[in-house]
Amino acid sequence: MFDTNTLITQRLHDIDASGIRKVFDLAVKIKNPINLSIGQTDFDVPEPIKEAAITAIRDGLNKYTVTQGMAEMVNAIKGKFNDAYQTDGRWDDYGTLVTSGVSGGLVLSIMTCVEPGDEVLVPDPYFVMYKHLVTMAGGKCVYVDTYPDFQMTAERVEPLITDKTKLLVLSSPSNPTGVVTTDDTMKQLAELCDQRGIMMISDEIYDEFSFDTDGPAPTPASYSDSAMILRGFSKTYGMTGWRLGYAMGPKPIIEQMTKLQQYTFVCAPSMVQKAAAVAAFDLDMSDYVTAYKAKRDMVVDKLFPHFELTTPGGAFYAFPKAPDGMTGTQFVEQAIAKEVLIIPGNVFSEQDTHFRISYACPDETLAKGLDVLVGIAGG
Repeated sequence: MFDTNTLITQRLHDIDASGIRKVFDLAVKIKNPINLSIGQTDFDVPEPIKEAAITAIRDGLNKYTVTQGMAEMVNAIKGKFNDAYQTDGRWDDYGTLVTSGVSGGLVLSIMTCVEPGDEVLVPDPYFVMYKHLVTMAGGKCVYVDTYPDFQMTAERVEPLITDKTKLLVLSSPSNPTGVVTTDDTMKQLAELCDQRGIMMISDEIYDEFSFDTDGPAPTPASYSDSAMILRGFSKTYGMTGWRLGYAMGPKPIIEQMTKLQQYTFVCAPSMVQKAAAVAAFDLDMSDYVTAYKAKRDMVVDKLFPHFELTTPGGAFYAFPKAPDGMTGTQFVEQAIAKEVLIIPGNVFSEQDTHFRISYACPDETLAKGLDVLVGIAGG
Protein backbone atom coordinates (compact mmCIF):
# COMPACT_ATOMS: atom_id res chain seq x y z
CA MET A 1 0.00 0.00 0.00
CA PHE A 2 1.40 3.39 -0.96
CA ASP A 3 2.02 6.21 1.52
CA THR A 4 -0.79 8.74 1.08
CA ASN A 5 1.41 11.43 2.64
CA THR A 6 3.42 11.42 -0.57
CA LEU A 7 0.36 12.79 -2.38
CA ILE A 8 0.15 15.90 -0.21
CA THR A 9 1.88 18.95 -1.67
CA GLN A 10 4.60 20.81 0.16
CA ARG A 11 2.35 23.89 0.01
CA LEU A 12 -0.11 22.18 2.33
CA HIS A 13 2.64 20.95 4.64
CA ASP A 14 3.78 24.58 4.90
CA ILE A 15 0.38 25.63 6.25
CA ASP A 16 0.24 25.27 10.02
CA ALA A 17 -3.18 25.11 11.62
CA SER A 18 -1.82 24.16 15.05
CA GLY A 19 -2.22 27.54 16.76
CA ILE A 20 -5.98 27.66 17.03
CA ARG A 21 -6.19 23.86 17.31
CA LYS A 22 -4.05 24.01 20.44
CA VAL A 23 -6.53 26.38 22.05
CA PHE A 24 -9.43 24.05 21.34
CA ASP A 25 -7.45 21.01 22.46
CA LEU A 26 -6.88 22.71 25.79
CA ALA A 27 -10.58 23.61 26.05
CA VAL A 28 -12.11 20.32 24.94
CA LYS A 29 -13.01 19.21 28.48
CA ILE A 30 -14.67 22.50 29.45
CA LYS A 31 -18.44 22.08 29.50
CA ASN A 32 -19.51 25.72 29.55
CA PRO A 33 -16.53 27.94 28.72
CA ILE A 34 -16.65 31.73 28.72
CA ASN A 35 -16.06 32.06 25.01
CA LEU A 36 -14.23 35.22 23.93
CA SER A 37 -12.65 33.53 20.92
CA ILE A 38 -15.27 33.40 18.17
CA GLY A 39 -15.29 36.08 15.47
CA GLN A 40 -19.01 35.87 14.86
CA THR A 41 -21.71 38.32 15.87
CA ASP A 42 -24.03 37.28 18.68
CA PHE A 43 -27.13 38.59 16.88
CA ASP A 44 -29.09 36.66 14.30
CA VAL A 45 -29.74 37.59 10.68
CA PRO A 46 -32.38 40.36 10.66
CA GLU A 47 -35.90 39.21 9.78
CA PRO A 48 -36.26 41.20 6.51
CA ILE A 49 -33.20 39.42 5.09
CA LYS A 50 -34.47 36.02 6.24
CA GLU A 51 -37.86 36.67 4.67
CA ALA A 52 -36.29 37.80 1.40
CA ALA A 53 -34.23 34.58 1.24
CA ILE A 54 -37.25 32.42 2.10
CA THR A 55 -39.28 34.13 -0.63
CA ALA A 56 -36.48 33.58 -3.12
CA ILE A 57 -36.35 29.87 -2.26
CA ARG A 58 -40.12 29.51 -2.56
CA ASP A 59 -40.06 31.38 -5.88
CA GLY A 60 -37.64 28.81 -7.26
CA LEU A 61 -34.41 30.80 -7.18
CA ASN A 62 -32.44 27.70 -6.22
CA LYS A 63 -30.21 27.10 -9.21
CA TYR A 64 -26.90 28.49 -10.45
CA THR A 65 -26.61 32.15 -11.25
CA VAL A 66 -24.14 33.49 -13.78
CA THR A 67 -20.66 33.31 -12.30
CA GLN A 68 -20.21 37.07 -11.88
CA GLY A 69 -23.45 37.33 -9.90
CA MET A 70 -27.08 38.00 -10.75
CA ALA A 71 -27.67 41.36 -12.43
CA GLU A 72 -29.84 42.66 -9.59
CA MET A 73 -27.04 42.08 -7.10
CA VAL A 74 -24.31 43.55 -9.33
CA ASN A 75 -26.38 46.68 -9.97
CA ALA A 76 -27.07 47.08 -6.25
CA ILE A 77 -23.32 46.93 -5.51
CA LYS A 78 -22.47 49.54 -8.13
CA GLY A 79 -25.29 51.77 -6.93
CA LYS A 80 -24.00 51.56 -3.37
CA PHE A 81 -20.51 52.63 -4.44
CA ASN A 82 -21.70 55.46 -6.64
CA ASP A 83 -23.92 56.77 -3.83
CA ALA A 84 -21.27 56.38 -1.15
CA TYR A 85 -18.37 57.99 -2.99
CA GLN A 86 -20.25 60.42 -5.28
CA THR A 87 -18.22 59.30 -8.26
CA ASP A 88 -20.84 60.07 -10.94
CA GLY A 89 -20.86 56.57 -12.32
CA ARG A 90 -17.13 55.84 -12.05
CA TRP A 91 -17.86 52.47 -10.47
CA ASP A 92 -19.94 51.51 -13.50
CA ASP A 93 -16.63 51.11 -15.34
CA TYR A 94 -15.12 48.88 -12.67
CA GLY A 95 -15.22 45.13 -12.59
CA THR A 96 -17.70 43.62 -10.15
CA LEU A 97 -17.80 40.03 -8.95
CA VAL A 98 -20.16 38.49 -6.41
CA THR A 99 -18.11 36.05 -4.31
CA SER A 100 -18.64 33.31 -1.75
CA GLY A 101 -17.82 35.57 1.17
CA VAL A 102 -14.83 37.88 1.46
CA SER A 103 -12.80 34.71 1.97
CA GLY A 104 -13.75 33.70 -1.56
CA GLY A 105 -12.68 37.12 -2.82
CA LEU A 106 -9.32 36.76 -1.09
CA VAL A 107 -8.74 33.32 -2.61
CA LEU A 108 -9.60 34.51 -6.11
CA SER A 109 -7.65 37.77 -6.00
CA ILE A 110 -4.48 36.26 -4.56
CA MET A 111 -4.57 33.22 -6.85
CA THR A 112 -5.10 35.54 -9.81
CA CYS A 113 -2.22 37.90 -9.03
CA VAL A 114 0.48 35.93 -7.18
CA GLU A 115 2.97 33.61 -8.86
CA PRO A 116 5.87 31.65 -7.32
CA GLY A 117 8.52 34.10 -6.17
CA ASP A 118 6.19 37.09 -5.91
CA GLU A 119 6.16 39.07 -2.66
CA VAL A 120 3.04 40.21 -0.84
CA LEU A 121 3.15 42.91 1.83
CA VAL A 122 1.08 41.87 4.83
CA PRO A 123 0.64 43.73 8.13
CA ASP A 124 1.85 42.00 11.27
CA PRO A 125 -0.48 41.21 13.05
CA TYR A 126 -2.62 39.82 10.21
CA PHE A 127 -5.80 37.85 9.59
CA VAL A 128 -4.73 34.20 9.60
CA MET A 129 -5.89 33.49 6.05
CA TYR A 130 -3.52 35.97 4.38
CA LYS A 131 -0.23 34.20 4.92
CA HIS A 132 -1.61 30.80 4.03
CA LEU A 133 -3.25 31.94 0.80
CA VAL A 134 0.02 33.53 -0.28
CA THR A 135 1.78 30.25 0.52
CA MET A 136 -0.77 28.32 -1.54
CA ALA A 137 -0.11 30.62 -4.50
CA GLY A 138 3.64 30.05 -4.17
CA GLY A 139 4.36 33.60 -3.07
CA LYS A 140 6.23 35.00 -0.09
CA CYS A 141 4.75 37.14 2.66
CA VAL A 142 6.78 40.19 3.61
CA TYR A 143 5.57 41.26 7.02
CA VAL A 144 5.16 44.93 7.90
CA ASP A 145 5.77 45.28 11.63
CA THR A 146 2.95 47.53 12.89
CA TYR A 147 3.56 47.16 16.63
CA PRO A 148 2.67 48.85 18.95
CA ASP A 149 -0.07 51.04 17.36
CA PHE A 150 -0.96 48.56 14.58
CA GLN A 151 -1.14 51.21 11.85
CA MET A 152 0.17 50.01 8.48
CA THR A 153 1.68 53.29 7.33
CA ALA A 154 3.33 54.22 4.05
CA GLU A 155 6.48 55.01 6.05
CA ARG A 156 6.61 51.43 7.32
CA VAL A 157 5.71 49.90 3.97
CA GLU A 158 7.94 51.74 1.51
CA PRO A 159 11.34 50.35 2.65
CA LEU A 160 10.03 46.80 2.16
CA ILE A 161 8.99 47.25 -1.47
CA THR A 162 11.19 45.40 -3.99
CA ASP A 163 10.92 44.58 -7.68
CA LYS A 164 9.18 41.36 -6.61
CA THR A 165 6.40 43.11 -4.67
CA LYS A 166 3.04 42.38 -6.29
CA LEU A 167 0.35 43.11 -3.70
CA LEU A 168 -0.31 44.85 -0.42
CA VAL A 169 -3.04 43.30 1.72
CA LEU A 170 -4.76 45.44 4.33
CA SER A 171 -7.73 44.87 6.63
CA SER A 172 -9.41 47.85 8.25
CA PRO A 173 -11.05 47.58 10.71
CA SER A 174 -8.55 44.91 11.55
CA ASN A 175 -8.84 41.35 12.69
CA PRO A 176 -7.16 40.74 15.20
CA THR A 177 -6.45 44.24 16.55
CA GLY A 178 -9.66 46.15 15.86
CA VAL A 179 -7.56 49.11 14.70
CA VAL A 180 -9.01 51.33 11.96
CA THR A 181 -6.59 52.77 9.41
CA THR A 182 -6.79 56.56 9.54
CA ASP A 183 -8.05 58.40 6.48
CA ASP A 184 -4.71 60.15 5.97
CA THR A 185 -2.81 56.87 6.25
CA MET A 186 -5.19 55.20 3.79
CA LYS A 187 -4.66 58.01 1.30
CA GLN A 188 -0.87 57.77 1.58
CA LEU A 189 -0.92 53.98 1.16
CA ALA A 190 -3.18 54.21 -1.89
CA GLU A 191 -0.91 56.79 -3.49
CA LEU A 192 2.22 54.76 -2.70
CA CYS A 193 0.74 51.61 -4.23
CA ASP A 194 -0.35 53.47 -7.36
CA GLN A 195 3.10 55.06 -7.74
CA ARG A 196 4.92 51.75 -7.36
CA GLY A 197 2.57 49.62 -9.45
CA ILE A 198 1.33 47.54 -6.52
CA MET A 199 -2.29 46.53 -6.16
CA MET A 200 -3.81 47.04 -2.74
CA ILE A 201 -6.30 44.38 -1.63
CA SER A 202 -8.52 46.06 0.93
CA ASP A 203 -10.37 43.57 3.14
CA GLU A 204 -13.36 45.58 4.34
CA ILE A 205 -15.54 42.87 5.88
CA TYR A 206 -15.89 44.99 9.06
CA ASP A 207 -16.41 48.31 7.24
CA GLU A 208 -19.67 49.20 9.03
CA PHE A 209 -18.20 48.32 12.45
CA SER A 210 -16.24 51.56 12.74
CA PHE A 211 -16.98 53.28 16.03
CA ASP A 212 -15.09 56.55 15.95
CA THR A 213 -15.47 57.63 12.31
CA ASP A 214 -18.23 59.50 10.56
CA GLY A 215 -19.74 56.56 8.70
CA PRO A 216 -17.88 53.42 7.56
CA ALA A 217 -14.12 53.05 7.96
CA PRO A 218 -11.80 54.84 5.50
CA THR A 219 -11.25 52.98 2.25
CA PRO A 220 -8.81 53.23 -0.68
CA ALA A 221 -11.92 53.41 -2.87
CA SER A 222 -11.84 57.13 -2.07
CA TYR A 223 -8.34 57.58 -3.48
CA SER A 224 -7.35 54.86 -5.92
CA ASP A 225 -8.55 53.52 -9.27
CA SER A 226 -6.50 50.36 -8.92
CA ALA A 227 -7.36 48.98 -5.47
CA MET A 228 -9.29 45.73 -5.04
CA ILE A 229 -12.14 46.32 -2.61
CA LEU A 230 -13.51 43.22 -0.86
CA ARG A 231 -16.69 43.50 1.18
CA GLY A 232 -19.28 41.10 2.50
CA PHE A 233 -22.36 40.46 4.58
CA SER A 234 -21.11 38.02 7.22
CA LYS A 235 -20.30 40.49 9.99
CA THR A 236 -22.60 43.48 9.48
CA TYR A 237 -25.70 41.33 9.06
CA GLY A 238 -24.74 38.22 11.03
CA MET A 239 -24.75 36.18 7.79
CA THR A 240 -21.55 34.18 8.39
CA GLY A 241 -23.08 30.90 7.23
CA TRP A 242 -24.66 32.41 4.12
CA ARG A 243 -21.31 32.97 2.35
CA LEU A 244 -21.80 36.17 0.40
CA GLY A 245 -19.34 38.90 -0.52
CA TYR A 246 -18.26 40.97 -3.48
CA ALA A 247 -15.18 42.36 -5.17
CA MET A 248 -14.84 45.72 -6.89
CA GLY A 249 -11.65 46.43 -8.79
CA PRO A 250 -9.85 46.86 -12.11
CA LYS A 251 -11.78 45.10 -14.87
CA PRO A 252 -8.87 42.99 -16.20
CA ILE A 253 -8.26 41.53 -12.73
CA ILE A 254 -11.95 40.96 -12.03
CA GLU A 255 -12.34 39.21 -15.39
CA GLN A 256 -9.61 36.73 -14.48
CA MET A 257 -11.08 36.24 -10.99
CA THR A 258 -14.43 35.52 -12.62
CA LYS A 259 -12.80 32.90 -14.86
CA LEU A 260 -11.20 31.29 -11.82
CA GLN A 261 -14.51 31.32 -9.94
CA GLN A 262 -16.08 29.35 -12.80
CA TYR A 263 -13.78 26.45 -11.93
CA THR A 264 -13.88 26.78 -8.14
CA PHE A 265 -16.84 28.32 -6.33
CA VAL A 266 -18.98 28.47 -9.54
CA CYS A 267 -21.21 31.20 -8.10
CA ALA A 268 -22.37 32.63 -4.79
CA PRO A 269 -25.61 31.15 -3.38
CA SER A 270 -28.52 32.33 -5.50
CA MET A 271 -31.14 32.92 -2.82
CA VAL A 272 -28.60 34.78 -0.66
CA GLN A 273 -27.75 37.12 -3.54
CA LYS A 274 -31.43 37.90 -3.93
CA ALA A 275 -31.90 38.55 -0.20
CA ALA A 276 -28.92 40.90 -0.10
CA ALA A 277 -30.00 42.79 -3.22
CA VAL A 278 -33.59 43.38 -2.11
CA ALA A 279 -33.18 43.68 1.67
CA ALA A 280 -29.68 43.92 3.16
CA PHE A 281 -28.35 46.98 1.35
CA ASP A 282 -31.29 49.10 2.54
CA LEU A 283 -31.29 47.84 6.13
CA ASP A 284 -30.16 50.19 8.88
CA MET A 285 -27.75 48.32 11.16
CA SER A 286 -26.63 51.36 13.17
CA ASP A 287 -28.25 50.13 16.41
CA TYR A 288 -26.17 46.96 16.26
CA VAL A 289 -23.02 48.96 15.63
CA THR A 290 -23.85 51.22 18.59
CA ALA A 291 -24.29 48.16 20.80
CA TYR A 292 -20.88 46.85 19.76
CA LYS A 293 -19.30 50.20 20.43
CA ALA A 294 -20.59 49.88 24.00
CA LYS A 295 -18.99 46.43 24.21
CA ARG A 296 -15.74 47.93 22.96
CA ASP A 297 -15.94 50.58 25.67
CA MET A 298 -16.46 47.89 28.31
CA VAL A 299 -13.34 46.06 27.10
CA VAL A 300 -11.22 49.21 27.18
CA ASP A 301 -12.54 50.36 30.57
CA LYS A 302 -11.84 46.99 32.21
CA LEU A 303 -8.54 46.10 30.57
CA PHE A 304 -6.76 49.40 30.07
CA PRO A 305 -5.61 49.83 33.69
CA HIS A 306 -4.08 46.33 33.68
CA PHE A 307 -2.84 45.68 30.13
CA GLU A 308 -1.01 47.50 27.40
CA LEU A 309 -3.83 47.98 24.91
CA THR A 310 -4.28 49.95 21.70
CA THR A 311 -7.91 51.06 21.68
CA PRO A 312 -9.76 49.20 18.93
CA GLY A 313 -11.66 51.55 16.65
CA GLY A 314 -13.79 48.92 14.97
CA ALA A 315 -14.58 45.28 14.23
CA PHE A 316 -15.14 43.38 17.50
CA TYR A 317 -11.67 42.44 18.66
CA ALA A 318 -9.07 43.68 21.10
CA PHE A 319 -5.40 42.70 21.08
CA PRO A 320 -3.90 43.30 24.52
CA LYS A 321 -0.29 42.59 25.40
CA ALA A 322 0.31 39.78 27.86
CA PRO A 323 1.61 40.87 31.28
CA ASP A 324 5.35 41.20 31.75
CA GLY A 325 7.07 37.87 32.07
CA MET A 326 4.48 35.99 29.99
CA THR A 327 4.19 35.15 26.34
CA GLY A 328 0.81 35.43 24.73
CA THR A 329 0.55 31.65 24.66
CA GLN A 330 1.35 31.33 28.37
CA PHE A 331 -1.32 33.89 29.25
CA VAL A 332 -3.88 32.09 27.09
CA GLU A 333 -3.09 28.78 28.79
CA GLN A 334 -3.81 30.37 32.18
CA ALA A 335 -7.05 31.87 30.87
CA ILE A 336 -8.23 28.55 29.48
CA ALA A 337 -7.40 26.89 32.80
CA LYS A 338 -9.95 29.31 34.25
CA GLU A 339 -12.44 28.42 31.48
CA VAL A 340 -12.03 31.57 29.39
CA LEU A 341 -11.38 30.96 25.70
CA ILE A 342 -9.13 33.49 23.95
CA ILE A 343 -6.59 33.11 21.13
CA PRO A 344 -2.82 33.56 21.45
CA GLY A 345 -1.39 36.37 19.37
CA ASN A 346 1.09 34.14 17.54
CA VAL A 347 -1.83 32.72 15.57
CA PHE A 348 -2.04 36.15 13.92
CA SER A 349 1.54 37.31 14.16
CA GLU A 350 5.20 36.43 13.90
CA GLN A 351 5.41 37.50 17.57
CA ASP A 352 4.02 35.80 20.68
CA THR A 353 3.46 38.82 22.90
CA HIS A 354 -0.28 39.48 22.72
CA PHE A 355 -3.63 37.70 22.76
CA ARG A 356 -6.91 38.27 20.95
CA ILE A 357 -10.28 38.83 22.57
CA SER A 358 -13.52 38.74 20.61
CA TYR A 359 -16.30 40.72 22.25
CA ALA A 360 -18.95 39.37 19.87
CA CYS A 361 -20.83 37.83 22.78
CA PRO A 362 -23.53 38.76 25.30
CA ASP A 363 -22.55 41.55 27.69
CA GLU A 364 -22.82 39.27 30.72
CA THR A 365 -20.43 36.75 29.18
CA LEU A 366 -18.02 39.52 28.22
CA ALA A 367 -18.01 41.03 31.71
CA LYS A 368 -17.30 37.65 33.35
CA GLY A 369 -14.48 36.89 30.96
CA LEU A 370 -12.85 40.29 31.37
CA ASP A 371 -12.93 39.96 35.15
CA VAL A 372 -11.07 36.64 34.89
CA LEU A 373 -8.42 38.12 32.59
CA VAL A 374 -7.88 41.07 34.92
CA GLY A 375 -7.55 38.63 37.82
CA ILE A 376 -4.83 36.67 36.03
CA ALA A 377 -2.97 39.93 35.45
CA GLY A 378 -3.11 40.62 39.18
CA GLY A 379 -5.84 43.25 39.04
